[in-house]
Amino acid sequence: MTTEALLAYAHLLAILTMTVFLASEAALCRAEWFNAAVVERLARVDMIYGASAIAVLATGLARTWWGAKGTAWYWSQPLLHAKVTLFVVIGLMSIVPTVRYLRWRKALRANGTLPDEAEIRSTRRLVMVQAHLLALIPLAAVFLARGVGTR
Repeated sequence: MTTEALLAYAHLLAILTMTVFLASEAALCRAEWFNAAVVERLARVDMIYGASAIAVLATGLARTWWGAKGTAWYWSQPLLHAKVTLFVVIGLMSIVPTVRYLRWRKALRANGTLPDEAEIRSTRRLVMVQAHLLALIPLAAVFLARGVGTR
């Protein structure tokens, strides 16, 4: 019982951290607010976002391995597969903003240039799509937790 509660807590904490830093990226990545400090901050925020995503994955896997229901039950559930698929899609989408932040930081440090407005807007759009997809994962989670659509 204590293990299950601690695993749930760790997973929830990682999810909240990931959500906060994704929201921070969305807030910072605005053409009208862009400056050198924002470029540096976006790179740092994205690093924390990535680390928290790894923590979400690790704690989620830990819950399936050491949680009360066990791996056989969890991995036979279509809703878990839906959650994992959404998570992977979000992770793959996050590669583009990460590469852009690093490229922007490199250009800023090399010659002081900032990205153009169109690239900032397209990057923010990708971040916003990630955020909206992320909001679907808890829907699958609450259905899974309540036995809706389970086998």
